[in-house]
Amino acid sequence: MDFQLTEDQQMLQAAAREFATNEIVPVAAEHDASGQFPSATIRKAGELGFMGVEVPAEYGGAGMDSISYALLIEEIAAADAAHSTIISVNNSLYCHGILEFGTEEQKKRFITPIASGQAIGCYGLTEPQSGSDAVNMRTRAVLSADGSHYVLNGKKSWITSGPVADYMVLFAVTAPERKARGISAFVIDCHQPGFVRGKTEPKLGIRASATCEIEFQDYRVPVENRLGDDGQGFAIAMTVLDSGRIGIAAQAVGIARAAYEASLAYVRERKAFGAPIGSFQMVQQKLADMKCRIEAARLLTLQAAWNKSRCKASGERNTLAGSIAKLTASETAMFCAHAAVQIHGGMGYSKEMPLERYFRDAKITEIYEGTSEIQRMVIARAETGLR
Repeated sequence: MDFQLTEDQQMLQAAAREFATNEIVPVAAEHDASGQFPSATIRKAGELGFMGVEVPAEYGGAGMDSISYALLIEEIAAADAAHSTIISVNNSLYCHGILEFGTEEQKKRFITPIASGQAIGCYGLTEPQSGSDAVNMRTRAVLSADGSHYVLNGKKSWITSGPVADYMVLFAVTAPERKARGISAFVIDCHQPGFVRGKTEPKLGIRASATCEIEFQDYRVPVENRLGDDGQGFAIAMTVLDSGRIGIAAQAVGIARAAYEASLAYVRERKAFGAPIGSFQMVQQKLADMKCRIEAARLLTLQAAWNKSRCKASGERNTLAGSIAKLTASETAMFCAHAAVQIHGGMGYSKEMPLERYFRDAKITEIYEGTSEIQRMVIARAETGLR
């Protein structure tokens, strides 16, 4: 068992950390306060190959592996979770599905501009009445009489990057009577008639990651834009989420690490009762717990990333490893952010320091791409074989 990163992985990690430190950290607080989408830094991330890490070079990507992607997301998230969310959606939720299930023409047309950073992608699964219960979606795609296109009607909610997206991987019902097997996937051009963007959602955290509701009003999508076979959409959605959860796990590790590193610096400088507070046993206990949880979460995340590559070769699903990593890392992020605020006391509660942002950003990792409750259900079912 070799825990040493390859030279290419180390180079990507270093490049991501340099970019995060020099380009993201200086603007993170400003974008969090304004909620403005960070177009300039995301464009630069695209130029560095960060928007399509696992995408082959022929489709505009960096052509690297899943571990490289996890390392990238951790570094970006340690600087700002909102930036990492945007990058994660482009990589895991948008590009991954098309790479796995798209035709050669679809890959060239719909991945290249996204992976090269020239366009933004998004993922349309959640609806106002169907979050965890994805099978209960109501968006309909009706095949035209001549079989040339589908007509889409319905609403999607909580669409990350929705306000600025150029393309969307969308899931809609094509055969209601077939339930899960009656859902199909499509690649949508967000600039065509019938694609209506709702207001940008005001969020607790990851505020610079723009999110909105999308409504389809007689939107016409060509048959050649269907992703995979008719009725394969639910299976595609779940496979994509397996990949996406690795990105969220890496994001959570990055948030936790940022909270820990800020605390470590603070306890060496802050004095109380004539001594640095880092010498107090209660503070040391918090630091030790944070460090142990971060190391465990990181190893589980890298294991899930490694297993993703193995499963691709074997044809297996990477569901269990991704869920374990996502659950552990997201709860680690919340634990560490909470501990960091407590260690910093009043300063941790102040917007003059980034601790309260880490705290707000950490919470979403326990919710999106499958809540902690859903992850526990997935893990338990996989282990028991019971449903």
